[in-house]
Amino acid sequence: MHDDLIARARTWLAEDPDPDTRDELAKLLEAGDVTELTARFSGTLQFGTAGLRGEIGAGPMRMNRTVVIRAAAGLAAYLKKHGSTDGLVVIGYDARHKSADFARDTAAVMTGAGLKAAVLPRPLPTPVLAFAIRHLGAVAGVEVTASHNPPRDNGYKVYLGDGSQIVPPADADIAAEIAAIASLNDVPRPDTGWQTLDDAVLNAYLARTDAVLAENSPRTARTVYTAMHGVGKDTLLAAFERAGFPAPELVAEQADPDPDFPTVAFPNPEEPGAMDLAFAKARETNPDLIIANDPDADRCAVAVKRDDTWRMLRGDEVGALLAAHLVTRGAHGTFAESIVSSSLLGRIAEKAGLPYEETLTGFKWIARVQGLRYGYEEALGYCVDPEGVRDKDGITAALLITELASELKEQNRTLLDLLDDLAVDHGLHATDQLAVRVKDLSVIARAMEQLREHPPTELAGLAITKAEDLTRGTDRLPPTDGLRYTLDGARVVVRPSGTEPKLKCYLEVVVPIATHADLPTAHARATDLLTAIKRDLSAAAGMSTTRESNTRD
Repeated sequence: MHDDLIARARTWLAEDPDPDTRDELAKLLEAGDVTELTARFSGTLQFGTAGLRGEIGAGPMRMNRTVVIRAAAGLAAYLKKHGSTDGLVVIGYDARHKSADFARDTAAVMTGAGLKAAVLPRPLPTPVLAFAIRHLGAVAGVEVTASHNPPRDNGYKVYLGDGSQIVPPADADIAAEIAAIASLNDVPRPDTGWQTLDDAVLNAYLARTDAVLAENSPRTARTVYTAMHGVGKDTLLAAFERAGFPAPELVAEQADPDPDFPTVAFPNPEEPGAMDLAFAKARETNPDLIIANDPDADRCAVAVKRDDTWRMLRGDEVGALLAAHLVTRGAHGTFAESIVSSSLLGRIAEKAGLPYEETLTGFKWIARVQGLRYGYEEALGYCVDPEGVRDKDGITAALLITELASELKEQNRTLLDLLDDLAVDHGLHATDQLAVRVKDLSVIARAMEQLREHPPTELAGLAITKAEDLTRGTDRLPPTDGLRYTLDGARVVVRPSGTEPKLKCYLEVVVPIATHADLPTAHARATDLLTAIKRDLSAAAGMSTTRESNTRD
């Protein structure tokens, strides 16, 4: 067994074009580190609807130039089989370790395969790449990013020519083409032949951002902004300047790209502690709101002040606020969200007489909704200009929420006041999440198995009126690995994360409200119910709630 492992590692080493990972693997072989070699050669990173994502390092179970070259060659073969023999593939990348290398390798592979390739001029937000695909008439796009994953990770996200991320069966078809590549020596990789784009595409994207705002709307709200050590700053500042908003106060320590993300444990605005520096800057400058992007700037977080304390709004709260704002502005078209997001969007759309759709988790599904006008997902993702960017976009979402805050400011009101109004109109929709991060993925499999074999009949004293195993699909949803429980006044969805080693449980309770005076009681009731659901669900799944819980007031 060890001989076979060593042989596979030596074969990999002989092909590896990257001196860094070659050196790393050579040292593991020299040390005879069977444990580490086994971890790296126990299989291959699976190419799926999220593309690839994993830790940077040597071997087929890590993100490296060899894995990326194979993925690019598989994508090229897929495109050519589907008639795109000489089409354009546009490539973007973030500022993580190896991102520029992975982008350049992808361009070389596409060029070698007879396709045209164009690379964005520098690390830019993912929505700029999603925009560029449609703007340039590309047959596909690749974004090299691991979004908000830890510093040691990188990833590879694939879009097709409609500007949205791949969905089945394209993922499996591309994976089959990747698997068919016998050797890196079979993949032509010229040193030149692709185009490096200038700022024309970025300028076209920025010109498009103007269109998300209403003509002559107030632009007075003052913001604090953090790029979370990512690539959002320059694009967001340019968009805000074009729109005529006051220049955001920057969180200087997190403003510029840094692939080591030194000030945060996880570069995700949702993670505990990630917003601490932004809160400190806000206490110093007293803005109307805080805006944060994740490192590739496709997500947007918002924080507001109540009673001298800054707090993050939940993704569901921002999702409802943007929907209400668009309704007020007379938006037409379908409002859509994923099944793990708050049902409040459906209530807002229904009252406005607008079509509404639920999809599986991820913007690859939301972006495909027919007639989409607005889509969001609770994980801080918002699509407010689907004709321009058929994906989540943290830049245009930031513009739109700042416009709303400006309008409310003119009325001496805040985002929190509007949230209270929505609660009175539609009931208080309170959401929470239980997220269990694991080192051993079998923990997640066991929890899902436990829930399937011994399904709970009630949570927090509320009867489960409907239990759905989503692997079977529904009349409106294709199959996915998840469970959905409908309770009397609540809803729970349980699913493994598609991009991180986490089991995620999405909770929602709806408390009816008659007047604004009922709000404090309703909030207390909702908090108690969510806490109890979390406790009972953890017990039913055989999990400990102490691992990780995303509870925010």
